[in-house]
This record gives sequence, C-alpha cells and structure tokens, in this order.
Amino acid sequence: MPPLSTLLESKRTPVVLDGALATYLEILGADVSSALWSASLLLHNPDLIYKTHLDYYRAGANVAITASYQASIPGILKHTDLSLDEAKGVVRKSVELAKKARDDYLQEIENSGTGAENVERRSDLLVAGSVGPYGAFLADGSEYRGDYSLSRNEYKDFHRGRIEALVEAGVDVLAVETIPSFDETCAIVELLGDEFAGTEAWVSFTLKDAEHISDGTTLAQLVQTVENSQKIVAVGINCVTEDVVLGALETLRPLTRKALVIYPNSGEHWNAETRSWYGERNEGKSLAEKTHMWRDAGARLIGGCCRTTPDDISVIAKALESSS
Repeated sequence: MPPLSTLLESKRTPVVLDGALATYLEILGADVSSALWSASLLLHNPDLIYKTHLDYYRAGANVAITASYQASIPGILKHTDLSLDEAKGVVRKSVELAKKARDDYLQEIENSGTGAENVERRSDLLVAGSVGPYGAFLADGSEYRGDYSLSRNEYKDFHRGRIEALVEAGVDVLAVETIPSFDETCAIVELLGDEFAGTEAWVSFTLKDAEHISDGTTLAQLVQTVENSQKIVAVGINCVTEDVVLGALETLRPLTRKALVIYPNSGEHWNAETRSWYGERNEGKSLAEKTHMWRDAGARLIGGCCRTTPDDISVIAKALESSS
C-alpha cells in the first residue's frame, strides 16, 4: 500500500501536515519577493528551506510539503538562465531538502534514546511534492480567482515536467494544492491517471465560499471528477480563511469517500493593495479548539497555510494527540 494510504489507515488521529513555507521563510529573514517566490531559495539559500522542514517535523508534523509550489518547469525556465535538465534538478532539490530534514529528525530521535520508536516513526513521516496551479505561474493572484483558461493538453504540458521531477526524486505523495479551476483539475487528474501510475496525490482547492471553488464550480461537481480516481486519496481545501473551513467540510463530507484534507491560513487576511496582512491570528487555545472541530467534522489531514508557523503546527499536533 502506498505511504499516505498506509498512514491514513494506521493512524487513529488525523495526519498532521506542516505549515506555511514562504511566510515562515520571511520570519527567518528570507527575501521571497521574486517571481519564483519561495522556490528562489532552492537556488540561493537551500539551507533555510531545510531548516523550515526540520522545524516543522520537530513541531509534530507527519508531512513536509516541498518548496516546489512555484517551481513549475516553465516558471524556472522563464525566470532563470537554467536548462531544462537544470530546471528539473531544482525541483528534485526541493525533495532532497525535505528528505534530509526527515532523516536528520529521525537521527535526533535515535540520539535522544528513543531509538526503539525509530522504525515506527519512519513510516509516519512523509514528504509531499507540492504542485501549484497555473495561476501561481502567472504571479497575479489568479490562484484565488481561477480566471484563466488553457486547453487540457496545455495544462498537462505545464504540470508534467515538475511532476516527473518530483516522482523521480522519490516523493511519497503529491500535494496538488491551491487549485482554483475545474478545467485544470480535470487535466491533472487525467495526467496522473495516464502517466503516473504508481503515484498517490491529494488535491486541495481555494474557495469562493463554502460550496464553490474560486472559479465558481461547485464542490459537488469537483468531487465527481476526483471520486473515481485511484490516484487521488484525499480532497479538500487550503489557503483559505478559517471561517469557511467547517462549512466546506460539511459540504464535502457526504459527497466523497476520500479522506478530507484542510490547511487554512492563520486567520489573518491579505490586503493586495497594501501588500500586508491584517486581522487576528488563531493561536493557542483558539487554534486547539478549532482543530478539534475540524477533526469532528471529518478532516483526516490537518495543517496550516499562509502565516502559520511551527508553533501553530505544534498546537495542532498536541491537540489531536491529547484527544486521541
């Protein structure tokens, strides 16, 4: 059985995903303002990406999501002077960094005198290869609108190279995330089914509201697209405000047999005009209580997206463990 399916079957509590990458890298002092966003650090400061993954594993995450969200092959070729092979090497580097963080964390466990748990823990820690939408390549906020249109083959051509590199590098699962478009979803599901037979994935969407993704497609229609795919083991939402999570889970739960995945933002909101965040974060007791509500509403994979930190993931992990 593939790694994520095995983990979902064996864990009594929900699988804990990591939190934000780019906004946490900013906290660590990184400049992610380039067109490649956090993926630029794969070229210029990979050690900081490694540290981020390690911090999340230490916080209690079961899954580290690679720094390849913005690292589509067309994007790398557009914004660098790299060759095609070198561009794929950048994507593979994102996997190597997450794997190294996992291995080093496991070594820490062994060195701490809990080596007997090491064999069990190894199967509990996964690396998910991030596959961002075409809208992320456009770098104009389209991943929150879905107002772009390509042919199905054009979508496949856009995504194929990055997925190939992630699979070649040995990811445990693909995180097809922040998807705003029905047509793009259909193309990715077809691509995975036709060309990546041995690879599992989850698909998560940005939302217009609790019943529609960003391009206006209903969640019910989307579920029909992914439900019969053996490659898709979980479906859900990410990079959304926390106030729509319960409603979306209530919409999704009766529609699908897939595991439900959620990783919302911190509770703050992004102001595109001032390019700043505002509002209150979900922290401490508030986040723990919401984690329990999300679990009770059916979420089987829970993590964080923009502006969340290892501290937040620690709260989520402890909340789930204490109530198991």
